[in-house]
Amino acid sequence: MPLQNIGQTHRSYPYDDMNIKFLIAIFLLTAAVPFSAHAAQKGVTCKSMIFSDSTKVKRLYGKNVNTKILPASTTKVMTVLLAMEKLPLERYVTVSARAQHVQPSKLNLKPGERYKVGDLILAALLNSANDATVVLAEAVAGSEGKFAQMMNQHARALGAKNTRFANSNGLPTKKGTQYSTAYDMYLIFRKAMQYPFFREAIKMKYAAITSSGGRNISLKSHNKMLFMGWKQNIYGKTGWTRRAKACFIGTLQKGESTLIIGAFGCSDRWSDIKRVVTAYGGVAL
Repeated sequence: MPLQNIGQTHRSYPYDDMNIKFLIAIFLLTAAVPFSAHAAQKGVTCKSMIFSDSTKVKRLYGKNVNTKILPASTTKVMTVLLAMEKLPLERYVTVSARAQHVQPSKLNLKPGERYKVGDLILAALLNSANDATVVLAEAVAGSEGKFAQMMNQHARALGAKNTRFANSNGLPTKKGTQYSTAYDMYLIFRKAMQYPFFREAIKMKYAAITSSGGRNISLKSHNKMLFMGWKQNIYGKTGWTRRAKACFIGTLQKGESTLIIGAFGCSDRWSDIKRVVTAYGGVAL
């Protein structure tokens, strides 16, 4: 073929320079979202995570959602749920000696003191007070042991079939006696979200409670995301033990959708949550 014809053939080819640039631009735009999500997934340190749109009942992200995890203090979501279902928020209940001797974190409640149920719920959710959960458990069931049985029955009723609670607060127990999954904790948290008092409580940075005798106790949320200055807050319950590592179960809004995220067994909890919510929820934090 003559050289001039080769040149003519090249100029008449349908994918000229302008078309090629256009196709490259389209490729980059369509590839950006999955690449970002893939990068986020690779960077997740948590053993197990779940991120769902509970309004549309749609899973946005999952990692080992049915793998057994140690729930640590996210257990308190179930304790609070039962307390809200079984007790009036304004009722005063009495602190027992057993509640006083529970391990930290706690408020150092004193035997014989009386507090409103609603105030003890705030103490459990904000300060993760283990003594407050024991008081609530005993008020509901008479003993923490019987209360744990109620927790397990309620978990099964909610569809949380891979969960077993041994106490009201998530403190370490003998190996294998207390566990849950990210999916089960999602179900429990979703149920708790039906209660307006719970929804308002997890939004609080600070609160104060008062015993019937006039003792005042200041509370501050353990949820550090409320203090980070992010564009949008994520509200929920934290948890940590040496074996469980860092945990969290919480919620945020996206338009009319209520999103729920659970993170368990994390080395870098807050960064993991921010990464997943941004990449898979399209929410700028």
